[in-house]
Amino acid sequence: MKKSFWLPIALGLCAYLVLPMPGRSAPLSDRIQEKQHEVESAKQKEGVLTTTIQRFSARIDGLQGEIQATQERLDRAQSSLDRQKNALLEVRNRLEGARDRLARLRSELATARRLLAARLVEIYKSDTPDALTVVLESDGFGDLLERAEFLERISDQDREITDRVTGLRDQAQQQAVQLAKLEQREQLAAERILQERDQIASAQNQLLSSRDQLASARTDKQGVLSQVRSQKQDAMEDLASLQAEQARVAGALQGSPGPIKQGSGQLIWPVNGPVTGVFGEVRPGHLHSGIDIAVPEGTPIRAADSGRVALMGYVGGYGNYTCVQHTASMSTCYGHQSSFATSNGASVSQGQVIGYSGNTGNSTGPHLHFEVRINGSPVDPMGYL
Repeated sequence: MKKSFWLPIALGLCAYLVLPMPGRSAPLSDRIQEKQHEVESAKQKEGVLTTTIQRFSARIDGLQGEIQATQERLDRAQSSLDRQKNALLEVRNRLEGARDRLARLRSELATARRLLAARLVEIYKSDTPDALTVVLESDGFGDLLERAEFLERISDQDREITDRVTGLRDQAQQQAVQLAKLEQREQLAAERILQERDQIASAQNQLLSSRDQLASARTDKQGVLSQVRSQKQDAMEDLASLQAEQARVAGALQGSPGPIKQGSGQLIWPVNGPVTGVFGEVRPGHLHSGIDIAVPEGTPIRAADSGRVALMGYVGGYGNYTCVQHTASMSTCYGHQSSFATSNGASVSQGQVIGYSGNTGNSTGPHLHFEVRINGSPVDPMGYL
């Protein structure tokens, strides 16, 4: 009678695990696997995005250094520009003076040329005698001396005017050449300074633009990362809910977790089975931090004592891992579970089913890895069981 009573229930629960539920597209086990893949995919995306953001940040830091160096170059160029401006102002002052001198020389040259022209006209009109005429027409030696002095004075005066005109002409030409050189220096200095400053300013603008683009890209990636993390958290919560649902079904199928096994210590045994791994034995790369109790996969796991669930999730080699905080210093932990039957932060009582044994993480077969930790450090559980 009892057997026939449980058979329909067991068949119904099996159908729950295998057949799609109304409004859902896949059995519970397939949905759990799909959600696990979703969590793993989100973790991979999170890792890629984190690496990308770190790379952007490093590049931005590098660009910031380049911008600082370019700013220093720009400051030096500005100082050079200021010096060049002062030198250019001096050149322009000299240029202005040269222009004034050239104008004066040209004015004096024009005046000298007018005097020379007037003198030539005067000599032509007066028909000034040459030296032979002066000698032939002189009355005695004294008169000759006077005529010679007169002729020399006229010749000196004409020579002075001629020399003055020639000198002014040469000075004007030299001044014009100097003026052209100063104008060329002024133009070259201005072009060189402006070109250097514009090049540096252009380089700085390019760096600033690159930095802003990278910062914008990093912000976008951070936004995507935030979404991925939110999606990952939602997926992990959904996965925990599905696993808890599966655990409840498995527990119902398996019936009672069996009698509580009380040891000589303050804790009860989480499962009934032989100890196949002892505390402190050497394992590849580490010392064993708990004891291994051999039980079939899906065996209900009891809380060794009352407390609060401080940790529940997939933890590296431990696989599905739950830790219950019993006192301020003491906690117990349960590894390699196939699924959970509680939630983070939940209060549990001694003997309450908190999960189901399995083979997750670094495990060679179905069993429960059980730990006792004092102030976070593992101790031999056999002293408390």
